[in-house]
Amino acid sequence: MKKSIKPIALCALLFLFTIATFAQNKSKEIEQLLSKYNEYGQFNGSALVAENGKVIFKKGFGSANFEWNIPNQPDTKFRLGSISKQFTALLIVKLAEEGKLKLDVPITTYLPDYPKENGNKITTHHLLTHTSGIPNYTSSPNFFKDKSRNPYTPEEFVKTFSSLPLEFTPGEKFNYSNSGYFLLGYIIEKVTGKTYEQNLQEVIFTPLKMQNSGYDHSDLITKNRAAGYEKNGKEIVNAAYLDMSIPYAAGSLYSTVEDLYLWDQALYTNKLLSEKSMESLFKPYISAGRAFYGYGWFVEDFDNGDKGKLKVVGHGGGINGFNTIISRIPADKNLIVILNNTGGTVLGEMNDAIRAILYNKPFNQPKKSLALDLLDVYVAKGAVAGTEMYKKLKNDPNYAIKEGDINRVGYQLLQSGKKKEAIEVFKINVETFPKSGNVYDSLGEAYLADGDKKLAIANYSKSVELDPSNEGGKKVLEEITKQQTK
Repeated sequence: MKKSIKPIALCALLFLFTIATFAQNKSKEIEQLLSKYNEYGQFNGSALVAENGKVIFKKGFGSANFEWNIPNQPDTKFRLGSISKQFTALLIVKLAEEGKLKLDVPITTYLPDYPKENGNKITTHHLLTHTSGIPNYTSSPNFFKDKSRNPYTPEEFVKTFSSLPLEFTPGEKFNYSNSGYFLLGYIIEKVTGKTYEQNLQEVIFTPLKMQNSGYDHSDLITKNRAAGYEKNGKEIVNAAYLDMSIPYAAGSLYSTVEDLYLWDQALYTNKLLSEKSMESLFKPYISAGRAFYGYGWFVEDFDNGDKGKLKVVGHGGGINGFNTIISRIPADKNLIVILNNTGGTVLGEMNDAIRAILYNKPFNQPKKSLALDLLDVYVAKGAVAGTEMYKKLKNDPNYAIKEGDINRVGYQLLQSGKKKEAIEVFKINVETFPKSGNVYDSLGEAYLADGDKKLAIANYSKSVELDPSNEGGKKVLEEITKQQTK
């Protein structure tokens, strides 16, 4: 006589079956979502989603190389941009844990040649939290034109910004600065006597078996590396060259969605750091707009309705030809990684939608970006025709006005000399996103380029009012005011 399945065992089997079914349904929903973004020209890359620590979705979309029509895959390597900062932060905290450096002493302790007037006021903690006051080197005038293609040693490049006046008293406030994380890489080298790249390999990548991650070098042959592209309207073009010595510890790493899952899983353990040191990475040290900043991570809350708020730690990245995001909800061991190789796009929007799927929440379906169609009209037919097209399509339910896309189109027009058209495009963002300081900053820049200082001042002033951390806008206002008083 055959033994019947015990009720408890049967319930367990049904429970596991139900969980698997839910995961499959969510995976299917995520695939449909990202496929639509791909269809609308807003996603070209790879994505991975884990729920309760288990991967429920991973897939590539579009092309890793458009010339050869090579598809993106889960093992395609992408440049990470600022996601690199979380690796730099861990290396620093590791050195602190080992007693090789302190986070609360002046950086001149480790960089004796750094100008003491500023260096004696700045600590490693300030660098980690973007509270040093050091100007962001990528925001300097003509940075991409004058410096971004040239190779530098860390020592040489530090000298390009180390003597600049501080934008504020260290520790006073948050202002995102790649310069701070560049300095962290240099400190790592000085303290260990090894290159930043060697430290990454020995401390993180080798122990975690992240075999598809590393410091990117343009001259080396790297298997499965995606090429970087930008969008010129609907046209895909090759991204501008960037010497990878420039982003350095602020943004020079490459990885895959699969390797970033290994990284995510290690952060739940003590393989790399003690529990106390690991927790220090994710503390909300300083307000950074709608989120807070830890050590290499933004920290914010996700409202899960009746179940309360959940802590989200994540970071985005942008570097020539690439746009990236990693988002973790530690309480549920949920992970979203999206890596894109066609320049800036709406990864935040995609991330929010995927998170909604994971938590069975409603979300906005993908829509075509109005900006792309508008660009063609503004270029071919001018400002009046472009604005008429905008009025015609702005209420069309198939289109969405996306701040980042509109901003990129405005700058494409501005850089090609179409100042009047650029002004009209930036005005669309101001009308649609009146609480965003960035949109007024862009419109102010366009008015200034067109010679209208009065409207430039008005818009820069509004930008600074909405976003007090806009140090660049403040500088432009000071310069215009000086010119008018001469």
